[in-house]
Amino acid sequence: MADAVAALGEPPDGLSDPLQLVLAYLDYYRDVVRRKVDGLSEAELRRSRLPSGWTPLELVWHLAFMERRWLQWGFAGEDVPDPWGDDDPATGRWHVDAHRTTGEVLARLGEVGERTRGIVGSAPLETRARTGGRFPVGSTPPTLGWILMHVLQEYTRHAGHLDIARELSDGAVGE
Repeated sequence: MADAVAALGEPPDGLSDPLQLVLAYLDYYRDVVRRKVDGLSEAELRRSRLPSGWTPLELVWHLAFMERRWLQWGFAGEDVPDPWGDDDPATGRWHVDAHRTTGEVLARLGEVGERTRGIVGSAPLETRARTGGRFPVGSTPPTLGWILMHVLQEYTRHAGHLDIARELSDGAVGE
C-alpha cells in the first residue's frame, strides 16, 4: 500500500491504523525528498546557497543517518557503526564524503526506510525502545510512537528546507 501511495506522489489517505499511517507518511516524505533532488546537477547537489552552508546532498545523507539513529540504534537497540557519520566533527555540520555518489546517498535513504519497516513490523506504538544502544541502560527510553513522530517531523521539516534550496537553485517550486 505505502509503495503504491509513494509511487503516485500523493500523501496517504484511507488508512485508519495509526502505525501504518505514520509508516506510509514516512514513505511519502522519503519520496518527496527524492523528487526534490531529482534533476539537480551534481554541482548543485553539492553546492550550498544558504548561509548555514548545508547542501541538498548533505541534507539527504543526514536524513538517512537520522532515521537509522532513531530506529536501528534507538528503538531496536542495535550496535550500529558510526551512528553520527553524517556529522563532520571539525565543522559541526553535515558532511558527505566527496567519493559518495548521489545514487549511493539515495540508495541509503531507501535502504534505511526498508529497514525501518522491518524493525517496526506491527509493534504497538506504546512499545518502548530498547536500552543499550542510543538509550542508556537504566533510562526510560521513548515509545515507538514518539520516535516515529519525531522522525516524521524531521522529514517534513527538511523537505521544506529542500523546497527552499531547490527554488534558489533552479526556481522549481511545489511539493
